Amino acid sequence: MSYQVLARKWRPGNFSQMVGQDHVLRALINALDNDRLHHAFLFTGTRGVGKTTVARILAKSLNCDRGVSSTPCGECSSCVEIDEGNFVDLIEVDAASRTKVEDTRELLDNVLYMPTRGRYKVYLIDEVHMLTKHSFNALLKTLEEPPAHVKFLLATTDPQKLPATILSRCLQFSLKRISKEKITSHLDYILTEEKIASEETALKQLAHAADGSMRDALSLLDQAIAFTGGEVNSADVATMLGTIDRGHVYALLDALFDNDGAVLMQAVQLAAEQSCDFSVLLEDLLSLLHSIAMTQHIPSVLDANDDENGKIEHYASQLNAEDVQLYYQIALIGRRDLALAPDLRSGFEMIMLRMLAFNPASGQPIKNRAEAVQSKSAATSKPKVTASPLTSTASQLKATASAPAVAQNTEVDNQAVVSPVSASSSAWGDIVQALALKGMAAQLAMNSQLMEKTEKLLRLQLDDAHSHLANDTTRVRLEKALQEYFGKSLKLIIEAGTHEDVTPAVQQQHERDERQRAAEDEINNDENVKKLQQAFNARVQNDTIQPIDG
Repeated sequence: MSYQVLARKWRPGNFSQMVGQDHVLRALINALDNDRLHHAFLFTGTRGVGKTTVARILAKSLNCDRGVSSTPCGECSSCVEIDEGNFVDLIEVDAASRTKVEDTRELLDNVLYMPTRGRYKVYLIDEVHMLTKHSFNALLKTLEEPPAHVKFLLATTDPQKLPATILSRCLQFSLKRISKEKITSHLDYILTEEKIASEETALKQLAHAADGSMRDALSLLDQAIAFTGGEVNSADVATMLGTIDRGHVYALLDALFDNDGAVLMQAVQLAAEQSCDFSVLLEDLLSLLHSIAMTQHIPSVLDANDDENGKIEHYASQLNAEDVQLYYQIALIGRRDLALAPDLRSGFEMIMLRMLAFNPASGQPIKNRAEAVQSKSAATSKPKVTASPLTSTASQLKATASAPAVAQNTEVDNQAVVSPVSASSSAWGDIVQALALKGMAAQLAMNSQLMEKTEKLLRLQLDDAHSHLANDTTRVRLEKALQEYFGKSLKLIIEAGTHEDVTPAVQQQHERDERQRAAEDEINNDENVKKLQQAFNARVQNDTIQPIDG
């Protein structure tokens, strides 16, 4: 007996054998069991997700010799003939090859005739969007008023191309891409039944390559079994798929993280020695950067079953969100231009070097950036003379980090030395500015107030209205920036509450409001403006006035 490919051998014969698509199956099962059947069904979705399979199971459910139900027996002559593709009352049409209006009219000429041996005459039109405008017009009248013994099952990968008049006369079901977890589990089940050994990592690779299509996954599994000689292992599957060892991507990112050009080129050389496809390597780097960026902003997106979680979390906590976005943009543009390079390797090397060249702190590791920003800030700042704790600068707070909380004001280098907590109002704002944070970590700092600073901890109070900012990623970023600013290990504690004092964010808003009021007063009191108002009966629109900073 000739070999039957897995995609056909393991094609579901009833709804219970379907993988995924529960939202579609539930509606069809209820309709069949409660005898509430529409005359036209439209199944949409990408390739290999089960559109035609669902349609054939529905045809069996309608024509099973044991009666209409959601559980066709699969044993009667009607069910067997439908499975074998020779049931006379199931008319399957490939619209891609029969697009002419004459073909459609010839098909519909037989609609009025009763079924030959089944309960219903079922028309299954695949890729229905390929029909011409005239063919749709010919089909429209029949869809609008079909005989009771006819059911139309339409399938398409591109429902946008169907006329609205056709869509409005069908029950539409959108089949989703099947998740990698479900594909992996189903492949494992099939290999167990086929008594073929496999590695879980290899099945995950196949599921990832299938991109949501179960049919593609089974075709790839067939190929993997032939390629590996009967044992589906990850090394051979990676070779077959042309995928890149993830270690190469990690090596590249580590070298970028350390801002080490020599190590970066060594990583490229190693990838070349192992015959890596540099276009695929760039795609994998983009994928990793995307996962890191998502984790930084939405930690809950991490897949609990993903083996990469540890690495992704490490990079998400160590890299600045701005650097991740920069690297992603450079890689994305580089991917577009890669084909224009003299060869793929040199083009890839230039993309990596571009990431180094556009590094905001070129010449030093990313992990030292906060320290670089702090040094720059200290070099450009000037000491301020003040006699009030409320105007204490961040440098005072930093200098007195180890001073007792009861210390009295004293003059040192024209600056007032004060208790850290008593000076937190404006001093905390100065610290936040020196940290040069961006994104959610900056918002977390701006909307908090310094409550306590000791040798080993720093306690902030976060306004209740901004509690959503205090996730693990932003807290870790702020804690690391503060540790580098103070030059010591500090534990950051963030508590929710209502502030008695203003936060840096509120202070900034007050300053903006004051500048806006001053600008409006200056315009409204200007003599020339007053003359224009009188001459033309004009008025000033205050919402168009903007202060000029500096």
